[in-house]
Amino acid sequence: MSKRDYYATLAVERGASAAEIKKAYRRLAMKHHPDRNPDNADSEEHFKEAKEAYEVLSNQRKRAAYDQFGHAGLDGAAGAGGFNPGDAFSDIFGDVFGDIFSGGRRGGRHQVFRGADLRYQLDLDLEQAVFGDDVEVSYSTLSECESCHGSGARTGSEPQTCPSCRGHGQVRMSQGMFSIQQTCPRCRGTGQQIVDPCDECSGQGRINKRRTLSVKVPAGVDTGDRIRLSGEGKAGRNGGPAGDLYVEVRVRAHEIFRRDGAHLHCEIPISMATALLGDTAEVPTLAGEVSLKIPAGTQSGKVFRLRGKGASPVRGGPAGDLFCKVKLETPVNLTDEQQELVRQLEKSLSAGGKRHHPRSRSWLDSVKKFFDKLGA
Repeated sequence: MSKRDYYATLAVERGASAAEIKKAYRRLAMKHHPDRNPDNADSEEHFKEAKEAYEVLSNQRKRAAYDQFGHAGLDGAAGAGGFNPGDAFSDIFGDVFGDIFSGGRRGGRHQVFRGADLRYQLDLDLEQAVFGDDVEVSYSTLSECESCHGSGARTGSEPQTCPSCRGHGQVRMSQGMFSIQQTCPRCRGTGQQIVDPCDECSGQGRINKRRTLSVKVPAGVDTGDRIRLSGEGKAGRNGGPAGDLYVEVRVRAHEIFRRDGAHLHCEIPISMATALLGDTAEVPTLAGEVSLKIPAGTQSGKVFRLRGKGASPVRGGPAGDLFCKVKLETPVNLTDEQQELVRQLEKSLSAGGKRHHPRSRSWLDSVKKFFDKLGA
C-alpha cells in the first residue's frame, strides 16, 4: 500500500514554513492522540501518519531528500522502529504534566513550554447547582498571537536557531574536571532567537486577551467541585500547547434551604393551633410546593422527611431527601382578651396533668428526685 504524501497528511502546502508544519502537526496530534481516542484504530493510524510526516518535514535534511525523491529518497529512515505514542507526543509537546516540555533536550529540537493552568471561581445559586445550567465566564489570559501564530517573529520571517546552543536549549560549561549542563542564557532554553520580533506581541508569541466562554454546569454540582476546560488556560510558549482552565464551583447560601450533600434541610414555622390540632402545611421544594400533613400534638423541632425531594448527585445515584424541621411560632402582641383566653386554656390543660404535659411532668419529677437526693 502506497504512503500518503506527507504534505497532504499534514494538510499544508509544499512551501510551508517550519512554524506552519509544527502548528499543523500539533492540531492533528491533539485531535488523534490515543489518550483522547482510546480503542480507536482509525485515530491511532492518523496519529502515526501525522507523526511520521512531521518527523520528516521538521528535519531539513530529510525534507530536502523527500522533496527531491519522494518516499524513496528517505531510504527507510522515516517511520522506522516501533510506534510509541508517548514519545511522539513528547517530541512536539513534551511532558503534558510538566510546566516545561522536554522536546529541546534531545535531537537538537528546541524546547516548547506548556501554558499555565488557570483557576476561575464560579458562584452559583442553589437551583443552578441542583438542576445544572449554561453559564458564561469571562477572564483574562495569555493567548497565542494571531499575527505571528505564536512564533514571536514578524510575518515573513522565522525564528533563527540559537548560535550558542545550536537549537538544543542547553549549553555545557566546563570547570576543570567537571562539566555542567545548564539552560542556555541567550535563548533561555527555547533553542531559538527572534531576530525580527513581531510588532503585535514584541516577540513573546503571546498577548493578553479577555476571553468569554460558555460553561455547561452539570446537574448536582456542589461547592468544591471543579469543571476542567482543556486547552482554555494560558497559551504555551514556543509552540507548546495551552494549559487548562479549572472552573471551581461555589454554591451561594440559600434563604430557605441548607444543603448537605444530596440532602436538603429547611425549617417550617407552624402556629400553636396547627401544633395542637394538626393540619396540612404547604412545604416549598426546589421543584415546587408539596403538602405535608402535620399530625395533632406535633412538638417544636419535629423533623419530617420527604423522600426524593433533595438533589441528584453529579456522579449519579438516587436523589437525596428533604428534611423539614417544624418550629412552633409563639404568638406576640396579644390583646387583653387573647391573654385571658390563653390563661383559661393553660388552667384547663394544667388540670389534666401528664395527660396534656407528659414531657414537662416527667421533667419535673426528675428535678424533684434530684433535689431529694441532695437533701438526703
